Amino acid sequence: MMSEVPQKIILKHYGISPWEVNVVTSILDKKFFIEHDELENDFSDKFVSLIEIPFPYAFNAEFFKWFEYKEWDRLKGIFKEMKRRRGDGKAIKLDLSFSGKPTIRFLVELDDSQWFRTAVEKIDFVVELLDYHLNPEKLPDNLSEAVYQFDKDSMRWKLNYVIADKQKFVNSDDGWKVII
Repeated sequence: MMSEVPQKIILKHYGISPWEVNVVTSILDKKFFIEHDELENDFSDKFVSLIEIPFPYAFNAEFFKWFEYKEWDRLKGIFKEMKRRRGDGKAIKLDLSFSGKPTIRFLVELDDSQWFRTAVEKIDFVVELLDYHLNPEKLPDNLSEAVYQFDKDSMRWKLNYVIADKQKFVNSDDGWKVII
């Protein structure tokens, strides 16, 4: 259930212009109380810019109805514009997470602008597949986080890894395997 009281989002970022931060904030602050955490880029992942938004609600159709599809489209539009302004290469990393059981996280780390735009455009499509993807019979027990990355070969979002019992698992031909 969505709260009438604005929930807090701590917007983490680096390499984002004040104008871009302002536009993202203007969209989010219609529904959330926004705090900013401007990070220092340590260049460990080679990205020029990062924007991380942890939504305090579950990733489901109810969220998009509450947030309003028009506003979600505006937010996607600014993400795509941010990539356009930076060009191809490791220009911007987008990390969107949605709290819930489990936390659903989307990592957009694509060098090519067209793939980046396609990935951003298709995030909300995953709602329709979530029950299938998160079928408890197919996943490790005590799932706490499911992390998606966009697969260019299939042109869709795929579970990249999951976290269960504080362990990271990747999918293999033989099922889910613990990785270090």
